[in-house]
Amino acid sequence: MIPGIPFRVLLFALLAAPLFAEEFGLTPTETYAIKQELGEEVFFLDVRDPVEIQFTGFTDAVDLNIPFLLVDRTGWSEDGKAFPMPRNPRFLAEVEAALLDRGLTREAKIVTLCRSGSARGEPSAAYLRENGFPNAYFVLHGFQGDAVSEGENAGFRRKNGWQNSGLPWGNELNPDKIYRPERR
Repeated sequence: MIPGIPFRVLLFALLAAPLFAEEFGLTPTETYAIKQELGEEVFFLDVRDPVEIQFTGFTDAVDLNIPFLLVDRTGWSEDGKAFPMPRNPRFLAEVEAALLDRGLTREAKIVTLCRSGSARGEPSAAYLRENGFPNAYFVLHGFQGDAVSEGENAGFRRKNGWQNSGLPWGNELNPDKIYRPERR
């Protein structure tokens, strides 16, 4: 908190600043504060593949998990030595349906969260904006944050991000929030 500035004024600045700066990234702490203050008026969306969440952790602060990219476990790229991750063809429809279920419109604040903030968080928020969801943001540095480059934690994601910001998270998944296509 900044002394002398009421929380609501600070919150407005946090929400409005990205629009004026044409930036749409929020820190994990800003995201958590906005979600705590505005509750159901903000749709906090984890856009990671559910299997990734299972191995990296989860925050129950999110409203729902709808992957932006889904791992294609039937394909394998010899060149990239990885499974392909095409865009979830139902992403936009599922986001819109989730908003409607909550009594929200495309104008609602949406904040997306991925592992690092850059591979799916920012692109998913940009994709939402390009497709008629003007108030989409993403969590800077994502869930795990950036890797430390030096010291005993070199190579580990211990710098910034949701996990490293003292915010609530754990390894237990909320089955009501995790993406399962058969439930859609």
